[in-house]
Amino acid sequence: MESIRFAHFSRVSRGFFCEVLRPLMRFPLFPVVAVATFLSAAAFAGEPNTLTSEEKAAGWQLLFDGKTTDGWVAIGKTAMPDKGWSVVDGTLKHAHAGGGGDIVTAKQYDSFELIWDWKIEEAGNSGVKYNLPNPAKNVGFEYQLLDDEKNEDGKRGGRLHQTASLYDLIEPPADKKINPVGQWNTSRLLVNGNHVEEWLNGAKTVEFEIGSPELLALVAKSKFKNVDKFGLKTKSPILLQDHGGEITFRSIKLREIDAK
Repeated sequence: MESIRFAHFSRVSRGFFCEVLRPLMRFPLFPVVAVATFLSAAAFAGEPNTLTSEEKAAGWQLLFDGKTTDGWVAIGKTAMPDKGWSVVDGTLKHAHAGGGGDIVTAKQYDSFELIWDWKIEEAGNSGVKYNLPNPAKNVGFEYQLLDDEKNEDGKRGGRLHQTASLYDLIEPPADKKINPVGQWNTSRLLVNGNHVEEWLNGAKTVEFEIGSPELLALVAKSKFKNVDKFGLKTKSPILLQDHGGEITFRSIKLREIDAK
């Protein structure tokens, strides 16, 4: 997708400049203006927390503008927590041991596509939750965000508890594409009616149908087996988890879709 390509481009643009443009600058006839034009275009293409004209036309909206926490509230509340979460250098960040609790979108969503960039601290644990049976409680499907190698939950639970899983229900592939701790990753979530897909850095990691016998059988064997209506379709906010550690988000964008 275009937004994923842009996120990737922003990570490699400086390396590209060093490897390609610097040798060209040795030639006196190489136009300086061409370098300036190229760098300007590269910076614009990789600018976080922005939408292209094509994205706007397709119905995408920013859930985080890089400047404010507008549109987000503490779960079960009507305002953001007064600690823990803050806007730092164009990112939405939860500080290590900062408190504050989980935050959710003020609006609820049914069928949508969501894309976000994220990075996590060493041994960190967080997640993006959706399809919450009770929108005032922090239980729902979870796209897990984790330091797979050093977080204890990831070690105990294996891939069922690791990044890009459907937490405690469906494993991601063993060879998923994940960047090292402290570097940006791009995740995508598609909820189209009952059909759900989770993606990480351009590759699909999980696919399932809400309410299907296969999913409900997994729920019955999971930690969610006694949660009323867990695994059934519902309209709910989107949740960013405070699990005590540092987690950083940017370029959170969503488009609502007509379910097929």
